[in-house]
Amino acid sequence: MTFHGRTPLDHLGIIRARGDDAAPFLHGQLTQDFSLLGLSEARLAAFCSAKGRMQASFVGFKRAHDDILLVCSRDLLPATLKRLSMFVLRAKVKLTDATAEFQLSGLSGDSVPADLPPAPWSHRQHDGISTVRLYPAEGTGRALQIAPVDKAIAEGPALDASLWSWLDVRSGVATLSQPVFEAFVPQMLNYESVGGVNFKKGCYPGQEVVARSQFRGTLKRRGALVHASAPMAAGQEVFHDSDPSQPCGVIAQAAPNPNGGFDAIASLQTSAMATGTLQIDGRVLSLLPLPYPLLEDI
Repeated sequence: MTFHGRTPLDHLGIIRARGDDAAPFLHGQLTQDFSLLGLSEARLAAFCSAKGRMQASFVGFKRAHDDILLVCSRDLLPATLKRLSMFVLRAKVKLTDATAEFQLSGLSGDSVPADLPPAPWSHRQHDGISTVRLYPAEGTGRALQIAPVDKAIAEGPALDASLWSWLDVRSGVATLSQPVFEAFVPQMLNYESVGGVNFKKGCYPGQEVVARSQFRGTLKRRGALVHASAPMAAGQEVFHDSDPSQPCGVIAQAAPNPNGGFDAIASLQTSAMATGTLQIDGRVLSLLPLPYPLLEDI
């Protein structure tokens, strides 16, 4: 099965940070390094509570050195923008909801520009249109394209939105949404293994919790790919047959598999993945291989 084409990403929105302090401000709020962010790269990053729990996730990049776009789930955007704005204080940065200013598209297969560097989170800007390389899925290259609403974008084959959603799940890189607000420390979704956490940068909300989880080897939950015969949805709890009264995990993101059933990214207790049976509402889940290696616990 091949997946080539373009699909609009109406479930995503954009927070825009403009001003001389845009990069240092975001550097002090998110899990990734924005001070050293170049124009040819993007960042996967999380915005956490003081307890290290993810309140939003972003793909961020610079349109210019004083103009940064953060792409996130639209259902989390208003609350995230409000909370980020509380920390601006005297910083020379203006935060706005810029969703209406841009058109967001997902590109797959042959629709990904051939000159886009192959490494995930590479960024290329041409004629005001930004393209960010995402993690591949099912051996298929993928990219996020952000263009001003008044720009004409290249036409090509249409990709069904449900197929894009499935590829997004199969990439193993979850986008946080409202049903799982504050459900995870970044490592519970493997963010440290896919470029979403920088352990060498300075402080940000929740930094001590995130660092302690990594350096003390206390990670009890990890992101996993799972398959079920019936629908799954973000926020659903997963149970283990050894203790059906206590959840051992949560679904972070799910989509229908074109060959039947549903696939999902789940955050699961590592002990529950080792042996026994995983279930949702009495339906058995099967574990699928992750498409990338996990960073070794330190």
